[in-house]
Amino acid sequence: MTRKIHIFDTTLRDGEQSPGASMNTEEKLIVAQQLIRMGVDIIEAGFPISSPGDFRSVQEIGRLAGDSCTVCGLTRAVDKDIDRAAEALKTAKRPRIHTGLGVSPSHLRDKLHITEEECIERARHCVSYAKRYVEDVEFYAEDAGRSDQDFLIRVIQAAVDAGATVVNIPDTTGYSLPEAFGARIKSLSDNVIGIENVIISVHTHNDLGMATALALEGVKNGARQIECTINGLGERAGNTALEEVVMAIKMHGEELDAHTDVVTPELTRASHLVSRITGMNVQANKAIVGANAFAHSSGIHQDGVLKARNTYEIIDPADVGAAGSEIILSARSGHAALRHRLSELGYTFKDEEFDDVYNRFLEIADQKKEVYDEDLESMVQERQREVQAIYTLDALQVSCGDPLVPTATATISDELGVSHVVCATGTGPVDAAYKAVDEVVAVHGDLAEFSVKAITRGIDAIGEVTVRITAEDGKVYTGRGADNDIIVSSAKAYVNAINRMIQTARSKQGK
Repeated sequence: MTRKIHIFDTTLRDGEQSPGASMNTEEKLIVAQQLIRMGVDIIEAGFPISSPGDFRSVQEIGRLAGDSCTVCGLTRAVDKDIDRAAEALKTAKRPRIHTGLGVSPSHLRDKLHITEEECIERARHCVSYAKRYVEDVEFYAEDAGRSDQDFLIRVIQAAVDAGATVVNIPDTTGYSLPEAFGARIKSLSDNVIGIENVIISVHTHNDLGMATALALEGVKNGARQIECTINGLGERAGNTALEEVVMAIKMHGEELDAHTDVVTPELTRASHLVSRITGMNVQANKAIVGANAFAHSSGIHQDGVLKARNTYEIIDPADVGAAGSEIILSARSGHAALRHRLSELGYTFKDEEFDDVYNRFLEIADQKKEVYDEDLESMVQERQREVQAIYTLDALQVSCGDPLVPTATATISDELGVSHVVCATGTGPVDAAYKAVDEVVAVHGDLAEFSVKAITRGIDAIGEVTVRITAEDGKVYTGRGADNDIIVSSAKAYVNAINRMIQTARSKQGK
């Protein structure tokens, strides 16, 4: 059996310190409910002495959690901080006080203005003082990543001797390299007497983009608790992302001799919830929970994933609560991806037809960053209209402006395949295009209605034009056309309406 790694979530404390990410008590309770649902082991609910709001949040989350998890309150190594945390934690069935102080030369000299011996004494005292209130006391050695290792061993020894149940080794500034940080953890395991009876915790920051690597290196070298946040929220560049370390442990449990009890299908929901409440958007390429985490745009990747998901995905999207793998259609997509998506939409084509469909798809993809389902629907419907057409609009060029005269040059093929190139002017670009069409087609109608709408998303959306023309006998015929260029859409719609008029007339003659 692998070692159980305790997941200590500090989204509601350290994560909330991310600029712009503050939450009120009600919002914290909503997040806490999700953390409980996920099965985290410890929720750090706040810093009780910092504000009445934090005090109330710790109280309410302690009441909410019951026996589900440990609820923790942060303090400095100051008696009144510990008193305040103990008061807030009275509602918790499984309370923990998290207390400590800085241990690096910088913190001792510039922040605390104390000697090493004074630091050791404060460490011993704050743990002993907290033990008066609760059995479960966690000691943090702030900025341990930049501390002198021999001194760090002495400080942790003092905390363990005073009764700490957990010792937290933070890389507060995200300074360390993974191997060096792992060596720190191993050195503590090897040199602190009685540490085998205490949980070593790691709290790493992402200033150099290595928070997850640092945390996992800590686990490899004996840590049994990871302090982390949803989406990696936190001071500066953030903390270790809970979803990253949990899934890394799940994927490499045997190598790390580790497992967690987190319910991983809840990860995506938790990510979306925290993002929505804090207003802190998750970058699209964020590991595990980003919008593109299971999206494939390259044709080679798409082909591989469609044949076997694990060719390019190491995680099943369902394992993290994601909707599923997503094939992003773009100019880089190949035949396999387009055929697959069209099939899902209910469209199948013979091989000899598909090349034409793919070429039209590429024309659209070259004009848009991403081709959506609505684009495909429009493309197929437009093709079906063209296949059945008597007249087909092959090309259209329009010039207009002030003081230019609107002029349209159209290339139109008839049912015999003969191409006609015509030019006409009009009162506007649409009028000019329609008059150019009239020079070729065999019948004419009066424009009775003209409407435009965007049928896909984005500023580069495809626009669909619907026209209704009235024939000489009073019958009204509808035509639709779709294209990125609205004038082209208008001309296609007009030609399609005329085709329907001719087809109806021929049908009557056949009867």
